[in-house]
Amino acid sequence: MISKVEIIGRLLLSAIVGGLIGVEREANNRPAGLRTHILVTLGSTLIMLISIDGFLKLNDSVPRGDPARLAAQVVSGIGFLGAGTIMRTGNNISGLTTAASLWVCAGIGLAIGSGYYLGAVVTTVIVLTTLTSVGIFENRILVKKYKTIEVIATNRPGIIGQIGVLFGKYYLSIKDIIILNNSGYDEESGIMEIRFIVKTPNNFNISNLYKEIYQIHGVISANFEGNIVSDNN
Repeated sequence: MISKVEIIGRLLLSAIVGGLIGVEREANNRPAGLRTHILVTLGSTLIMLISIDGFLKLNDSVPRGDPARLAAQVVSGIGFLGAGTIMRTGNNISGLTTAASLWVCAGIGLAIGSGYYLGAVVTTVIVLTTLTSVGIFENRILVKKYKTIEVIATNRPGIIGQIGVLFGKYYLSIKDIIILNNSGYDEESGIMEIRFIVKTPNNFNISNLYKEIYQIHGVISANFEGNIVSDNN
């Protein structure tokens, strides 16, 4: 039998470690934040405690069944909650990291519930390090091979194709095209923001590109990696 103090301690610890991960997700404005991560970790711990301590015979404390069966359902069941955080817009998929963090929180909760404190604490530290430091590394090192060019233009037929042809002239490889702020406007006079994710060659000259992109009828403004370039440059 697990003592009452031990039960309370495990539940409190799970709420703390789940909250630490949830704070990071909340700070980054993710679909599942502080409360969700606390509840997932706490619930997993409770289920693990029930699996271990909730099916004992009152007389001789002999388990009636396999404690792992109830806990195993958490691993598969958390997938439904994680799926709710995943959103797809065109070719872009977001929320996978949050779904993974929920899944890991469930595992941490099971570990705490079973008394595997070392594994739970070390996993929490690794998760927090991954969500904070590794994200910075990705932004600085890995994502740099792709650049973002944002173009504000009138919504007219063929304008995206003309911009794409111009990019081809400067040997820019287009990885993705995202169209934003297009709802609520008619096709004749609407304004849209077009975001191009491109890979640039080593000898890429941005100033020459912008001189020509403003010659395309309908282009209002453009910026490269957040730096606005006017047609006077």
